[in-house]
Amino acid sequence: MGLVVSNHGRYHVSMLNTIIYGEPTANPPLLIAHGLYGSARNWGVIARRLADERQVVAVDMRNHANSMWTDQHRYPDLANDLAEVIEHFGGQADVVGHSMGGKAAMTLALQHGDLVRKLVVADIAPVTYTHSQIQFIEAMRAVDLARVERRSDAAQQLADQGVEKALQSFFTQSLDIKGQRWLLNLDVLAAEMPKIMGFPDFDASWDGPALFLSGGDSDYVLPEHRSIIRDLFPAARFARIPGAGHWLHAEKPREFEAAVRTFLNA
Repeated sequence: MGLVVSNHGRYHVSMLNTIIYGEPTANPPLLIAHGLYGSARNWGVIARRLADERQVVAVDMRNHANSMWTDQHRYPDLANDLAEVIEHFGGQADVVGHSMGGKAAMTLALQHGDLVRKLVVADIAPVTYTHSQIQFIEAMRAVDLARVERRSDAAQQLADQGVEKALQSFFTQSLDIKGQRWLLNLDVLAAEMPKIMGFPDFDASWDGPALFLSGGDSDYVLPEHRSIIRDLFPAARFARIPGAGHWLHAEKPREFEAAVRTFLNA
């Protein structure tokens, strides 16, 4: 965990930046891995609530927020980052991952199965998606940061480009207003977008308890994905949160928290 100098001239610790909620308990810690363009901060409300029973560790994934910037953004690398955090916090954890973080969490279980006790995958399947998220990088790049004095200024510029309101506030959480820069490595995320939308090929499987929790209104986890999921995660269970889309934890935080808590304590 020594200091390293990134090629962007900023210092960081090789382990991911973490936000820790609560104290260690008899339960394993809960590691939360956010999705693309997110951060540990996005999970504060849910992390705080779940920390009444176990320590919760929310991470900034590489190329996001306050973690290191690298030229690679492949799932085996993201999984290794998560493994390093779990080893630091005692060697085994329950893991919740949303979207990109869900793919990283699945890869973690398949590569480092002994580090994961229970796995919650939020609204993503271990498949390659044909849509891209590149339009949001283009929208963020198009924001004139010299004209941004507060987050609402950036949100308005995103709105003018057709970005929906919920995503405006989500993206602007990753804005350093004083530094006039995004806390997202937009160039690398754009270059690596095919890998982010994809999923590695695995011969392995992980037979621990896995909950695939989807938004009832989302089309990210389809019926035809279930056999693919069960090949990799034979003990997979499936649940949906009615009235929620892809950002299910933000849209229905109480229901999301209740589902995760019930599964972890079962």
